[in-house]
Amino acid sequence: MSAEAANAKPTGSGPAEVVSGYLSALAIFAGLISLAWHPLRLVPAAILLALVASAMGHRNRRLAFAAVAITGICFFLGMTIAVVTQRPLW
Repeated sequence: MSAEAANAKPTGSGPAEVVSGYLSALAIFAGLISLAWHPLRLVPAAILLALVASAMGHRNRRLAFAAVAITGICFFLGMTIAVVTQRPLW
């Protein structure tokens, strides 16, 4: 076996890529829901899910990056909305 064949990544979508895609989608959903509900309950979990998804998948790199970016923006917007409207954070 050559060194190139040993270092080649599989082209098919394995279980890690599928789980990474689902975790990214769940993180985006949780981040957007946190804008309407308590932001400190959902956003940290959404950010953690997005970071785990970005570490897992190589094929879904753009989706995982979008999940991290969207959850970060949702944290900022959720906290801003909660403070301006005097809603409880927790």
